[in-house]
Amino acid sequence: MGIFTSCCKPSAADVLTPDAETRRRQQVEAAERRRIEEASRGVKDPERMRRAQQRSEEMERREQELNSAGGANLKVLYLIYILFNNY
Repeated sequence: MGIFTSCCKPSAADVLTPDAETRRRQQVEAAERRRIEEASRGVKDPERMRRAQQRSEEMERREQELNSAGGANLKVLYLIYILFNNY
């Protein structure tokens, strides 16, 4: 039975190996896919997470501007603004 199945396998001449440039490109593509999968692992909605991160960075930036411009009073007003506008 082993003799019959051995004749059905492709010969070494039939197996095509890609050239070095093609292999390099495929490896880069695979690495990029792995990076994207790793970044989104455990996150149900990666776009939502990205928007929340941008919102957080924007709030930090505005907070720094308020601290340099006017101090704590403006910070309180800004936080009230955020709360009432469902930011």
